[in-house]
Amino acid sequence: METPLYLEPMQTRDEPPTPYETKLAGLIHAIFAEGHETLPALVEALNERGSTAPDGSAWTEETFRAEMRRLGE
Repeated sequence: METPLYLEPMQTRDEPPTPYETKLAGLIHAIFAEGHETLPALVEALNERGSTAPDGSAWTEETFRAEMRRLGE
């Protein structure tokens, strides 16, 4: 029987996550755990928790998408 293949999240990274990335990931995980499953709900919950977009402004769907693209590069 073959061992199933899977991807460890850190396999795709050259460096460990930054404190910013770790904090944002923790917030996103907590928000998903509360049952918020849509982008509008996620953005609203990030803002309610005082998280800000990289430029210091409130999160919008557009800034969240842009940041996820940037972090995924």
